Amino acid sequence: MLENIFDYDSLLGLARRKSKRFATKIIHPADLEKNNEEGWEYVRKIKANIQVRKDKHHSVLLEDRVWNLFYRMQFDTISGQGGASLLINPKENPTLKLPIDVVAIDREVAIAVECISSNSYKKRPQFQDELGKFLQIKESFIKAIRNQFVENGVKKQFIFAFFTDKIIFTDNDKDRAKNANILLFDEHDLSYYENLVSHLGPAAKYQVLADMLPGKEIPGLSIKIPAIKTKMGGYNCYTLSISPEYLLKISYVSHRSKGKASDINTYQRMLSKARLKKIQEYITDEGVFPTNVVVNFEKGRLLFQKIKQEKEIDDDLDVGVLGWLDIKPAYKSAWIIDGQHRLFAYSGHERALKSKLSVLAFEGLKPSKQAELFIDINAKQKSVKQSLLQELYAELHWDAEDPLVRINAIISKAIQDLNNDPESKLFQRIQTTDGKRDQIKCITLTSLFTQIEKKGFFIVKERNRSITEYGPLWGGDDNSDTLKRTVYILKSWINEIIKLNEDWWALGSMEGGGLAMNDGVAALIAVLRSVFDVLEKRGYKLVNLEDKEVVELILPYANATGSYLSTLDANQKKAFRDARGDQGVIFRSRQIQFNIRNQIPNFNPDGLDDWMNLQKQQTNKKAKELIDDMEIALQEYIVEELKNTFTTTEDLWWYEGIPSTIRKKVADRMEEDKNKRGGKEYYFDLLDYKKVISDNWGLFENTFSYGKGGKDKRLEWLDFINEARKIVSHASSGKTVSLEDFNKIDDYSKWLQLQISVSTEEI
Repeated sequence: MLENIFDYDSLLGLARRKSKRFATKIIHPADLEKNNEEGWEYVRKIKANIQVRKDKHHSVLLEDRVWNLFYRMQFDTISGQGGASLLINPKENPTLKLPIDVVAIDREVAIAVECISSNSYKKRPQFQDELGKFLQIKESFIKAIRNQFVENGVKKQFIFAFFTDKIIFTDNDKDRAKNANILLFDEHDLSYYENLVSHLGPAAKYQVLADMLPGKEIPGLSIKIPAIKTKMGGYNCYTLSISPEYLLKISYVSHRSKGKASDINTYQRMLSKARLKKIQEYITDEGVFPTNVVVNFEKGRLLFQKIKQEKEIDDDLDVGVLGWLDIKPAYKSAWIIDGQHRLFAYSGHERALKSKLSVLAFEGLKPSKQAELFIDINAKQKSVKQSLLQELYAELHWDAEDPLVRINAIISKAIQDLNNDPESKLFQRIQTTDGKRDQIKCITLTSLFTQIEKKGFFIVKERNRSITEYGPLWGGDDNSDTLKRTVYILKSWINEIIKLNEDWWALGSMEGGGLAMNDGVAALIAVLRSVFDVLEKRGYKLVNLEDKEVVELILPYANATGSYLSTLDANQKKAFRDARGDQGVIFRSRQIQFNIRNQIPNFNPDGLDDWMNLQKQQTNKKAKELIDDMEIALQEYIVEELKNTFTTTEDLWWYEGIPSTIRKKVADRMEEDKNKRGGKEYYFDLLDYKKVISDNWGLFENTFSYGKGGKDKRLEWLDFINEARKIVSHASSGKTVSLEDFNKIDDYSKWLQLQISVSTEEI
């Protein structure tokens, strides 16, 4: 027997209390200090007492959120405060009761839920025991429901589930739950369902039930109705009239899997709240809809029996045939191709049961045909974005016969799984199509997709749109195997790199960040592709290896990548971030490959040597241009400042501002060259300016001191520039300015330009 369960209509007060994220109570003013110490905070004074509140414990909050979810979906019967109590054997032992956190019962289903939570992400060693205890109630729960809830012979489906918050389940945990037919929902699933019910109203119930009973035929939903069968475009279709309440139970507008936050964006784009409200008002005013809602039923859900006609008609003719249509559906078995707003406006409406909608129902349309029909109907409408159409098209092709098409769907799902996996460094970092961007969630699905879809991951060789050789991420014809392999390998690669760069990664797009952004992650993925290529050339047939074997091969390269990135200083990290776009990704990737080679000498991806030679040539040339410009800027500014300072005679700047050792050296050069350059200032060496600045420190300190420390320390940048000048001025030496040093030269050049500009403006 099941106790402490109540009808929906009697639970409004409890729903209000459970909907709040904090607990409240009334206390005497004298007890306020004691309660403050226990975490309670003052809210308001109520007569002679005080109301206080504090945040609910995470376990209480989770249970209340789950309960409130089922309440908002308007289940007929729900457990009360403290959960339901199940009497295991009321006759022999009436005191033996087992608690169930949340129970929700409807005409077709009965659900028992246990809630487990943590205040931080961690594994659950005791889960096996918790699962065992939950299993003990299954038989008694089913028996109690069948005895207490008998509704016109409708056979209920039973659902047993855990809702969790910040719990990391091992593969063994998941397998045990699956084998016991116990569902696992995490905090992201719960947030998804909460958002869904906010948008769809009570009709969200059937989307949730579809996730709990995927593809399972529900006897209570079977109906038999009159319909006209015909053909359209070579496909069977049926014209029929049906109640919105029934159609809401079996319909959906998205093809994504359970609990994906991005699914909310689909519903929000597909179903405008403002438009739903206007249509609801139209329904209330007894408005009617003269056009069909267009749906597609899964194959095998419909059985048509034609009625004897006054004139027999061949079923193969494209004309209407009258008959009875048996619908034996599951939740979420009819995809709404057109008419989403007309249907979902009935959600929670009093006319949902008595009204009728005209429906044009296809059966078993191929995914590509569904997408084509949807696009044909909706592409011209302003309310549907083209990006959404493309997104739905990819979802519809999860089961496409063409592996080239299926690969794109697998990539999309893999990226979303990485975003939703707490053990992934990409967890909650990826911005979905319409998701809100912030400084942490700043990696787009598109940027990752663009890299992962390239040859070298799933496909190695292809001819005439036919794959002749599969790549390392391919797990076979079963999409689930390929998806699992893809997520595992990508997660292992990125996690190994980031564990050595946690602080930099944590910054996202904030100042000092740049690794956890589109181009940064794209570079990491591009490097992985080059690692695969090198391993393949060494004779490894990666597609034939187990997932763990592939990971063992790539981890040394991931570690080398992470080690290199961890050595970058602030200027180098800035230069890494500043390399933007496709060329920036190539530049970053090559930098990483070069530094992997420093640690693993036999790492030789295609094109790296040519790129390095080209970079050496370009780097020396660009560095020389920067240093020449800096030397000219120093000369002009210093000489001008000295002339403006020592103004008594024309040459006083030369004698008062220039040290004697430099004057002698410059004079000898002028004499030897016969002053062809036309002035003393054109015969200085770069380091001569350091001595001039040092001897006139009071005049030049504000302009030319870099960093902190004493005078010599703050002029060390000139020594660095001079050493670089020696390299770029003597091409025959074969030496090259390193990329890191080039970036440093570039930074000094920009700084010097700014310093001189500011000093000139002040004058």
